[in-house]
Amino acid sequence: MSGIDHFSTAREMAAALRAREISARELLELHLTRIEEVNPQVNALVSLDPDRARAQAADADERLARGEEVGALHGLPYAVKDTHATGGWRTTYGSPLLADHVPEADELVVERVRAAGAVVVAKSNVPEFAAGSHTFNKVFGTTLNPYDPSRSAGGSSGGSAVALATGMVALADGSDMGGSLRNPASFNNVVGLRPGLGRVPEWPQRNAWETTSVSGPMARTVEDLALLLSVQAGPTPRVPMALETPGSVFAEPLGRAGDSPLAGLRVALSADLGGAFEVDHEVARVLGDQVAVLEDAGSTVVDAHPDLHEAEDTFRTLRAWHFQAKFADLLAAHPDDFKASLADNIRAGASLSGADVARAYAQRTTLGERMRVFFESHDVLVMPVSQVPPFPADQEYPQAINGRPQETYLDWMRSAYLVTVTGCPAISVPAGFTADGLPVGIQVVAPHSGERRLLEIAHAFEQRTLVGQRRPGLGKG
Repeated sequence: MSGIDHFSTAREMAAALRAREISARELLELHLTRIEEVNPQVNALVSLDPDRARAQAADADERLARGEEVGALHGLPYAVKDTHATGGWRTTYGSPLLADHVPEADELVVERVRAAGAVVVAKSNVPEFAAGSHTFNKVFGTTLNPYDPSRSAGGSSGGSAVALATGMVALADGSDMGGSLRNPASFNNVVGLRPGLGRVPEWPQRNAWETTSVSGPMARTVEDLALLLSVQAGPTPRVPMALETPGSVFAEPLGRAGDSPLAGLRVALSADLGGAFEVDHEVARVLGDQVAVLEDAGSTVVDAHPDLHEAEDTFRTLRAWHFQAKFADLLAAHPDDFKASLADNIRAGASLSGADVARAYAQRTTLGERMRVFFESHDVLVMPVSQVPPFPADQEYPQAINGRPQETYLDWMRSAYLVTVTGCPAISVPAGFTADGLPVGIQVVAPHSGERRLLEIAHAFEQRTLVGQRRPGLGKG
């Protein structure tokens, strides 16, 4: 017996496959059984195609039997976010306008994971056009939190996060504009990385120079996330802004015997970036608890934060501009087929001038430079991922935090989107639970192009706390 189950790590599964301790067919059936058992309770995976997945698994076994060289994700059950075009596979973007859409070809992030041997099982549920950090739409409904199915799974990569948390897939991907990889990771006790600019190239794109939204990896452990990043990252002539560093730099194990990246680490910790946003008291408590964890590991922790006062206007301006450019014509043709919050966001972009957009980009440049200087004195910034724990799933967004009203569906996401426009990589790592058992992650932000060290730090933190090993109580195990 291989000892592999649906909560084994992706690296363990990959090793067992190569050692012929388990076949790709057997591994897939293990996960399909888990999907049948759990998915009806949480609605995380959509457009499931077991027959196509079985054909991929059979091909994976045959390639191993022939002694062929195989990729890093060979035979691993995988979920693709339903905003990533997947050739020949229904891809709806969570919109009734595209409910029957089947792309002809893979986009680059899907192309790379398929080439690495992943067995695509399903798409993961998303909010409409990935707008908002609560996963619900008119095509498939709402994705629920496995730790409390009355609560939100976050978003927009909520389906991916829940599929990982419940052991329905080994790995999953996502994308992040205002927190869409980080928030659902925090809500579901898994790991999500927003890579820095150019780390994970995207193609095709409507605007190859607009980088508020990036694709990235999700996993149950930091080492598994690094494995997926090793496939997603790397240069391509199709994307001029792609970094030249090969993805293989992330493939090697993150922990080295006798070497702790937390020892001597200079940590700036901030609960609210100097009053930039409201933070739920339970979230603030979990963040505060990490001071002792970090200091016990040899880190120096100080209360400090960069000045990001321009980030609010920068993010809101660029988001509205991006949405208006992408969706204005579709909204004009189908005004009743968009959720109201998204329609309002698109229309807000119509009133922007060239001067507004130029100001936002100038501010973004200032923010990037200010972060560079900040990281001369600090190695990482630690702060909340989300300002709230998972909120009721029947709400579109939290109505208030500590009694302070949240006016729009974006207000409660500041702790994530203020980081977005700095261009820095940021990871969500499980850190604790609220008094009523809801997951809370911490966000660790690193300097530009610092993903490898960020992952090493996050892995070391993860190994000291082991919070990510606490599983939801759905299903039989």
